[in-house]
Amino acid sequence: MVRTSVLSASLLAGVLVALAACSADAPSPPAAAAKPAARAQPAAAAPAAQVTIGGEDAAETVQRWQPPVVEIADDGVAAARRQAAQAFEQGRLYEDAQAAVPLWLALLQRDAKDRQAVAGLKRARQQLLDDANALLVRPLKQREAVAQASDMALVLLTIAPDDPRVRQLQSRVEMAQRVIAYNRAGEEDLRAGRIGEDGDGAIPNFREALALNPDDARARQGLAAAESGLIGRAETAARASDFATAGTWLAEAAKVRDSSITIADAFERIERIRADTLTRLRDEGLRDLATPQGLKAAREKLEDALRMALPGDPVVGQLRERIELVTHYGSFRPRQVFSDALRDGGRGPQMIVVPHGGFQMGAGDAELGASDAEKPSHYVRFERGFALSITEVTVADFRRYVQASNARPRATRRGHSIVYDERSGNFVRHSGVDWQSDYNGAPALANSPVMHVSVRDAEHYAIWLSEQTGRSYRLPSEAEFEYVLRAGSSGRYPWGDAGTPPARSGNFTGAEDVSPSGRRWYNAFVGYGDGWWGPAPVASFEPNAWGVHDVAGNLSEWVADCWHASYRRAPADGAAWFNPGCRQRVIRGGNWANAPEQTRAAWRQSQDSDTTSARIGFRLVRGI
Repeated sequence: MVRTSVLSASLLAGVLVALAACSADAPSPPAAAAKPAARAQPAAAAPAAQVTIGGEDAAETVQRWQPPVVEIADDGVAAARRQAAQAFEQGRLYEDAQAAVPLWLALLQRDAKDRQAVAGLKRARQQLLDDANALLVRPLKQREAVAQASDMALVLLTIAPDDPRVRQLQSRVEMAQRVIAYNRAGEEDLRAGRIGEDGDGAIPNFREALALNPDDARARQGLAAAESGLIGRAETAARASDFATAGTWLAEAAKVRDSSITIADAFERIERIRADTLTRLRDEGLRDLATPQGLKAAREKLEDALRMALPGDPVVGQLRERIELVTHYGSFRPRQVFSDALRDGGRGPQMIVVPHGGFQMGAGDAELGASDAEKPSHYVRFERGFALSITEVTVADFRRYVQASNARPRATRRGHSIVYDERSGNFVRHSGVDWQSDYNGAPALANSPVMHVSVRDAEHYAIWLSEQTGRSYRLPSEAEFEYVLRAGSSGRYPWGDAGTPPARSGNFTGAEDVSPSGRRWYNAFVGYGDGWWGPAPVASFEPNAWGVHDVAGNLSEWVADCWHASYRRAPADGAAWFNPGCRQRVIRGGNWANAPEQTRAAWRQSQDSDTTSARIGFRLVRGI
């Protein structure tokens, strides 16, 4: 007959003393005297009790497993042995009074030399060690496994407290419990959104767990989850177009663990979001620019794009370039060539878009041959481009205006103009000369630049052309004319500082030029000849650096400004300096009969507004 009750710690100590006497492999017992067993009802695995081990100077309080007591009658020994062996085979080692270890302890209580009980307890100890160690490395349900291993360690610590393997197991159990605690704390932090990038949260907890057990998969998974959480924050910020914050979160994610591939993938995703966002802003900005009032909205989108773009982003560059073009050129592009349709079915003069920018206007203080009227040199800037006639207005262009409007230009009404007289070599007044005439009074070719027109004739032509095209045409300002004349250069002459013009650069007074009767210029560019005595058909020479023909020679040209004796208080924005009612106007640019010093880039001259001459023509500007 077998009966059970709780086995006290003192009685257990006595049993272990006897067990130690029977087996050299048995552990040393606790130093406590045996006491009579207390009877109790059958129970499951008993609660752990605390027992003090060692003397006063080296006391250690540890938990102990307190097994139930099994009372075995004199005639029940064999049955208890069989029951213990059967329980061991079934894997029931300590859980209740019918388990193997309590039964073998009861047998040893009756007979400390019971060899079957000693051998059985030895096997149970090894099995418990094996089972506990296996539980500690089980990857799933770690919390339950560690709890079970902890129970086994308490059993082993109770029955074999001095076994180093038991002590090692107990240390592993304690470490596993701490690892689980850190992991659980980290997981709770993750669920609460406390990732721990600031040093307080999931990341520090998982790192503490890995410090205890570098191979702990749960802690590594926790760090991976924390990294994913930070990457998620980065992507959320990116989707909100806050790429600075996205970069900060991604940098924090890169600190979590050695996961360059994961971070690289996240970076690519964020860059795709950035690229998609910038493409959307560019497309929306371009659509804005297609509307009449869309420039402001497009600039706002450019500002947004610049805040989130990396330096040198080509998509942002496209939007910036298009905004720049619209700002400075409207729907045109620099150097674009075009002509406007006329209402009568014809075409207006061919125009070219002049690039916006600035230049130093006028002559320097030390410039040879300069007059006070060309000073002071001053900076002028054009914030918006403009279109200029590629050539001087031709006889054919002006004829279309005269015929369509029944105009009677000044020389026609007056009946005379100033022409070159081949016999005397002078410029003289000649009757019967007007806009249809050449420099010598003979009929002009259709593609010759129109001459013998006053500044008011030129302005009336511009008004008619504006009505015909629905666009705004006008005479260029003096600043616009010099800006194009220089075309980015800053020398004494339109082509630079060289004293002789480049070959085929324009119709100037060259020493190699000869009149029909054999005359030569007495004050001319030495070594230069252009083959023309008098104006040449337009575009007979090479254009300047900005694609404009004859702006430096052929004919001098009317501009919109009134005459002022100097540039003091002249406009800095390139606008015409005009006083209503003024009679003295300005001509700019060299001509076929000018002295070299009058071909300088800064040269300017006053003319009465009624003047008509074989040396003066004009071209127009169109707003864009």
